[in-house]
Amino acid sequence: MPKITFVPYRQEEITVEAEIGSTVMETAVRNGIPGIEAECGGACACATCHVYVEDGWYEKVGAPQPMEEDMLDFAWEVKPNSRLSCQMKVTAELDGLVVHVPERQA
Repeated sequence: MPKITFVPYRQEEITVEAEIGSTVMETAVRNGIPGIEAECGGACACATCHVYVEDGWYEKVGAPQPMEEDMLDFAWEVKPNSRLSCQMKVTAELDGLVVHVPERQA
């Protein structure tokens, strides 16, 4: 199983195993990652699972699709490496992925 490291705002990193085919958001919720609220349950209808993808991983997770870009307009402090974790599918290639949780969700 791939491992994903979450870095909650001003907290120590948390590394967890992720199921291939699930999303980064589902992995966060299953493991109680602080700061990932996921209010819409992964429907890309809110921006409460916003994360910053660590340098070196953005190309592997890919750029957001138009619907996700629209939702990112509602996220807190969007950066060029912002993604909604509900839109990132876990694959074997994401083993070692590191994402940072913003100070707050929108």
